[in-house]
Amino acid sequence: MPNNRTNKTIAGYHLLMILAAADFRFKTSEDMVIRAYLEQEFPFHVSLDNEMAIISNLTPDQWESHFIKYMDDFYDDATPEERNNLLQFALDLTKADGIITVEENHYLQLLFDSWHSE
Repeated sequence: MPNNRTNKTIAGYHLLMILAAADFRFKTSEDMVIRAYLEQEFPFHVSLDNEMAIISNLTPDQWESHFIKYMDDFYDDATPEERNNLLQFALDLTKADGIITVEENHYLQLLFDSWHSE
């Protein structure tokens, strides 16, 4: 059974992957940010094949509800410092290709509004 760290990290992975897909372009620079997140959170190799299958099977109209679910899951398992750390990865991800699209900004805003409304 996964522990809270694993649940939180997987939730963060889902959030970053949807954020990367939001503009329908997945750049190498974005992949590098996600890899950096995973290396920080999983110092050992973890198979994310099942998680990728879940994300890949989502249609764009399902992204937002999935994002909100995993945003809430991450929040429940994370400290304020861990949430701020993921927010920094999310910002780095959206800036990685030099353009922050309306769609990417929408997902960032969901994170900021939800996590900073305390």
